Amino acid sequence: MSSPERPFSLRSVALVAFLPTLLFSIGEGAIIPLIPLVADDLGATLALAGFIAAMIMFGELIGDIPSGWVVSRIGERNAMIWSSALTIGAVLICLSAPNPWVLGIGIFLVGVATAVFSLARHAFMTTYVPLVYRARALSTLGGVFRAGWFIGPLLSAGLIYLTGSTQSVFWMFIVCSLAAATVLLLLPDPSSTFARPGRPDSSRSAAQPASQPQAPPVVGLFQTIWSHRGVLTRLGTGAALVGAMRASRTVILPLWAVSIGISAPETALIIGIAGGIDFALFYASGQIMDRFGRIWTAVPSLIGLGVGHLVLATTHDLPSNVEWFIAVAMFLALANGIGSGLIMTLGADLAPRHDPAQFLGAWRFTADFGSAMAPLGVAGITALASLSLASGVMGVLGLCGAILLGRYIPRYAPHPRR
Repeated sequence: MSSPERPFSLRSVALVAFLPTLLFSIGEGAIIPLIPLVADDLGATLALAGFIAAMIMFGELIGDIPSGWVVSRIGERNAMIWSSALTIGAVLICLSAPNPWVLGIGIFLVGVATAVFSLARHAFMTTYVPLVYRARALSTLGGVFRAGWFIGPLLSAGLIYLTGSTQSVFWMFIVCSLAAATVLLLLPDPSSTFARPGRPDSSRSAAQPASQPQAPPVVGLFQTIWSHRGVLTRLGTGAALVGAMRASRTVILPLWAVSIGISAPETALIIGIAGGIDFALFYASGQIMDRFGRIWTAVPSLIGLGVGHLVLATTHDLPSNVEWFIAVAMFLALANGIGSGLIMTLGADLAPRHDPAQFLGAWRFTADFGSAMAPLGVAGITALASLSLASGVMGVLGLCGAILLGRYIPRYAPHPRR
């Protein structure tokens, strides 16, 4: 039986709510900048390295299909524990990969695990955080992910310097996943502490006692998408373009570094510093969304991401291309940081208050569709034309996304009343 409900305090659950996410994100952030470099070491072309890097986003897209069902069935904590276990198996596949294709399978499975882990934490925050500071709470969750993507590359740069091997970074991801699972097992489950009557907490199965109201039936992802097709087609397309721009940034920057000859430790260091800028803005983003509305971070963020990609597209063959790469990496981090927590906050605004996991699974699938397709598009355009053209195309899509969000956020997610 869960403990009696008590007033929610973000500070009181900060450790158990955010520490597992931070640990998992550090491991993930450590390997993401190095995936193209590891693929290159295994003999992949630049286009194939981009395709393999895209597998983590494609894995997240596929993982979104069962994630809402899994979280509704077994609860947030259990879903994150099993996701951590899957991550360990996936990273072991990466470590033993004899060729780029096996590496791609391992990276794909990392993406699947990430999807379930992220949805589980998102569902908890959506259900239990009061509306009055929802954006700040979800921006903080986004900031925790960004903190991991800031710390992870910096740790990986130092680890590569000490060991001389990029594969050592994958072992760090295993340690981080084990640590996240341990924290989830040992610390109190916030879902039980703040459980609401009529909603199963993560320590129980989906079956509920007869004395409590029955939860809504668990339906499939595509049925949920059909039920909410209006908002997912309109505002969801804008969210997909946000996901596309963020994913494009994480793939294009490492590929760009490979193409202009920047070493692995230097690449990890540059991307890690950019991650620090990204991380530093998470709370400011939440404050802006809570005070003035979601549109005031959404549109500036996408305009910045679009402009950054367009500028990068013109710098590849310049004598100062390394300096331009560093400057654009920092600018893209600034633009992305302004939108910290945006997708999660919009999803929480739109989701049913009771058992939101199914809608959030559909919402994340829509956003992650853009995250998965963008890197594949980058790889395809790079193979057919050039990396510069791929960056330019993504820049135009970013500006289109700003127009869509500017039109549909006021219609579907106006500034909520406190």
